[in-house]
Amino acid sequence: MTSAGSSQGASPDLPDPAGMRASDAERERIAEVLREAVAEGRLDMEEFEERLSAAYAARTHGQLEPLVRDLPVPGSAAPAPPSPADRTGWAERIGGTPTSKWGVAIMGGFQRKGTWTVPRAFTALTIMGGGEIDLREARFEGRDVVIRCFALMGGIEITVPPDLETHVSGIGLMGGFDHTGSADGDPTGPRVTVTGLALFGGVSVERKLRREEHKRMKEERRRLKAERREELRAERRELRGTRREERRDEREERRLSLEKERRED
Repeated sequence: MTSAGSSQGASPDLPDPAGMRASDAERERIAEVLREAVAEGRLDMEEFEERLSAAYAARTHGQLEPLVRDLPVPGSAAPAPPSPADRTGWAERIGGTPTSKWGVAIMGGFQRKGTWTVPRAFTALTIMGGGEIDLREARFEGRDVVIRCFALMGGIEITVPPDLETHVSGIGLMGGFDHTGSADGDPTGPRVTVTGLALFGGVSVERKLRREEHKRMKEERRRLKAERREELRAERRELRGTRREERRDEREERRLSLEKERRED
């Protein structure tokens, strides 16, 4: 006969919370904690930018947790699951009619940026020209996207947000096809493959924060600078007041010393 205690001990293995996938809302909560920390002076701007980039690139709770462990928040626990009303992110940006399927620059330039809709297959061609493809605010026709780049004595610059899964597999022939932009991203978002050929030209993929993040960071920098200026003004006012008191004390000491000398005479 098996005792109640032994039957209770035979519980199934529970999944490790640190290995659970993180959601967009959870990453955004961590980002908000980091913004508050830099505004309070707990992080400098370099630390803030490093941790913010890591937060948006994190795939699991275990990768998010260390980013706020030394800050005054319950960082040791995994963020609470978001409610349905909080679920905003990549799901809302997948689907729609493509804005264009080609970008061509012959001795000129082209741009695809802002809230345009990226097709499943986009071809960029530059001949003695330049092209700019910015995916930070873009929508996507489908979850899998291929961007084919052909740069002949020209250049193509592709900008992606930190949480976008990107794979670069192009070839540089007497030119450069930068593969450093390859990285995993949010599994709920699109998967972008950049391929093609750079002949006497170059193709680069760079990860940058979204414009609203840059705007927030600029506002935080301005606020920190304003606070620091006010602190310095207060310190100078306090120093001037201390000096005035010291001079007043010195005058009073001289007056008392003169009176004493007169009485003794």
